[in-house]
Amino acid sequence: MFGIGSPGKTRSQKNVALYVDGPNLLRKELSTDLNALRETVKKYGRLVTAKVFLNQFTPQKMIEAVANQGWEPVVVMAGAAREEKSDVDAMMGASIMEGVLDAKVDVIVVATRDADFTPVVLKAKAYGKETVVIGAEPSFSVALRNAADHVETLNGAEMA
Repeated sequence: MFGIGSPGKTRSQKNVALYVDGPNLLRKELSTDLNALRETVKKYGRLVTAKVFLNQFTPQKMIEAVANQGWEPVVVMAGAAREEKSDVDAMMGASIMEGVLDAKVDVIVVATRDADFTPVVLKAKAYGKETVVIGAEPSFSVALRNAADHVETLNGAEMA
């Protein structure tokens, strides 16, 4: 490990930032287990960021459950009074880019099935970050899978 005053030493483990697309993966039909997700990510290094993005329609009990499991819930509200939905993807993409630009983060993990995150995964690679995508069937984007260095697939509550 490195610390203040020890410039010649390097970290023994990579730092991992994990971003979860809640509306896309926290669905009854997928039975996503956040603890299993966290365990899978550990093989890539030490988890330093663990955010779950949710929309304003997420029940308060789910938000509390996410927080109680040690995740940072990020609830995205609709921008204008007339909008019926929030843009979780835009907020999550911006947050991922913060991780990409953080010199202390070595690995970017994006948990989603959504091809909309392909450009941010490619940008993370361009900045020299190792990338991992975690998704589930059905509709796990082929483009997203092909963009990442590593791919993990959820099978119900289990990781493949």
